[in-house]
Amino acid sequence: MTAIDKIQALDHIERELILCLQSAGAALMELSKEKTSQKATETNVNQFLKSLNNVETKLSEQINYLTQVSTGQPHEGSGYASAKVLQMAWHRIQHVKSRIKDLEECKMRYIQTNRMQSNRVGQNPSSTTAGVMM
Repeated sequence: MTAIDKIQALDHIERELILCLQSAGAALMELSKEKTSQKATETNVNQFLKSLNNVETKLSEQINYLTQVSTGQPHEGSGYASAKVLQMAWHRIQHVKSRIKDLEECKMRYIQTNRMQSNRVGQNPSSTTAGVMM
């Protein structure tokens, strides 16, 4: 039986359960009247019992099937956990790359600033020595 067949079987059980509840409600409505019709009450009660028996039988079949195919192990068909771990690792890599780029830019600015300062000091050695001699 395919997954679609199983879902359709569960859908049928759900519809049978709705019919069961409707029959029970109709029987109670009939009993709440001042003049009850015994035939209508019996019909609704019999329909309720028949539907309830069908629901019980079909649910038991589904439960038996599930106990046969269940291994007690977690479902391994989902790749969500692995995909999430991969996505988070990808985000960490992107963050590290971004930080490295920021640090490289900071390093380049620092080197440029030092070169400019050393060029200033190297260009004006006479003015600093002249100021000291005076």
